[in-house]
Amino acid sequence: MLDQLKWNADGLLPVVIADARSNAVLTLAYANREALEKTIAERSTYLYSRSRQKLWHKGEESGHTQEVVEIAYDCDADALLYRVIPNGPACHTGEPSCFHNVLLQRDREQSDLFAQAIDHLEQVLEQRKGADPDSSYVANLYSGGVDKIGKKIGEEATEVVIAAKNASHDELVWEAADLIFHLLVLLKSADVPLDDVGGELLRRAK
Repeated sequence: MLDQLKWNADGLLPVVIADARSNAVLTLAYANREALEKTIAERSTYLYSRSRQKLWHKGEESGHTQEVVEIAYDCDADALLYRVIPNGPACHTGEPSCFHNVLLQRDREQSDLFAQAIDHLEQVLEQRKGADPDSSYVANLYSGGVDKIGKKIGEEATEVVIAAKNASHDELVWEAADLIFHLLVLLKSADVPLDDVGGELLRRAK
């Protein structure tokens, strides 16, 4: 398969890296044959740094590794696509994606915004696991375990119902966001992947 690829004069191919869950494009980089072989063997992102002229493992310094779930190449066999599950932000700035500087943007559908918010929150909640409970609200919730997080979920669920009975759009949006946020904290605390919940929802929809 690798012999079918059309490496450039420097022995490299451009690599588009996308989030396998949200399909968001995370970064554009380059790989040589060795980087691709190691990526396939370890199912973790390896790339070639043109500035440093060497192979590098994504997350080797930051800890923000990427689990590679699929590799594809384009119709001309001169570009690669890595579909990954990121463990933290892809960009060295701390942004989830390197493409966070917007030149043009149309109004997005609410469903798109919701998916982006969930994806971003999942990454933030993972990062907060090692934070100081005295300086991080999320870390403080984690330290209190199921009892503390569960109590917050109960409170927020009640407030969602009250907001709905008040027929207040803004209040309901606010309280629903609080409820979903704390539910995500509970799932992350219990190490339950969102894909497991999504799979169950899809099963029920059949």
